Amino acid sequence: MTLKIHIDDSAAPYEQVRAQISEQARAGVLPVGYRLPTVRGLAESLGLAANTVAKAYRALESDGVIETRGRNGTFVAAAGSAAERELASAAQAYVERARRLGLDETEALTAVRDALRAAYGK
Repeated sequence: MTLKIHIDDSAAPYEQVRAQISEQARAGVLPVGYRLPTVRGLAESLGLAANTVAKAYRALESDGVIETRGRNGTFVAAAGSAAERELASAAQAYVERARRLGLDETEALTAVRDALRAAYGK
């Protein structure tokens, strides 16, 4: 597993850790069942505070990308389909909310594009 933290990046270090592990897991670079380093171990190797890595791991676990098995460690989960289901559910909730607010399809899509640009920097 290779992670690089860019101090001059606008994204917080924990978000960089979260995004890189998530991308590597989804791309298959980190296969299902791969054991991740301990929070302290990864924090030391990246020069980050343990709480920063712990925050990233909590977010990844919440997203279904990794799973913690107590003292046995933290592993990449079979998250592809679970993540897609969660995303579809969130999209459906967004559409329902947009309709309740009286927005048309163009306005709803514009809001999503703006949010994506803000999140991904494009």
